[in-house]
Amino acid sequence: MWAGLQVGLAVAVLCGCSSLSDREDAVAAAARAFEADLARQDNAALCGALAPGTREELEDSSKTGCQQAIGDSDLPAAADVRRVDVYGRQARAVLDSDTLFLSAFPDGWKITAAGCDPQPRKPYKCVVKGA
Repeated sequence: MWAGLQVGLAVAVLCGCSSLSDREDAVAAAARAFEADLARQDNAALCGALAPGTREELEDSSKTGCQQAIGDSDLPAAADVRRVDVYGRQARAVLDSDTLFLSAFPDGWKITAAGCDPQPRKPYKCVVKGA
């Protein structure tokens, strides 16, 4: 029995498993940090919070560097996280005036789309998004 418990604990540690509540808290913290960086107009921090594919798409579509592109993106300011939904390594953070989509990476949750508005019977329309 002790060996089985040790193996189970080792697997949990190695896979980085955490409770749903812990993941929801981490997503909410990433969303709040992104919004705080947006309020401070800290474009370097905003770019650092983007998932690699989202950053690449932003730079490619704007034909400028990330910091310039994110500064010109007209993202809505939000303050309060109202709901977080986590689906495995993907998440959605619904804020008072924005919706963010995130993915889990080895160094934490990263923004895959921001400035997103729901569209009736269609996917969200997002100001910043990955390819």
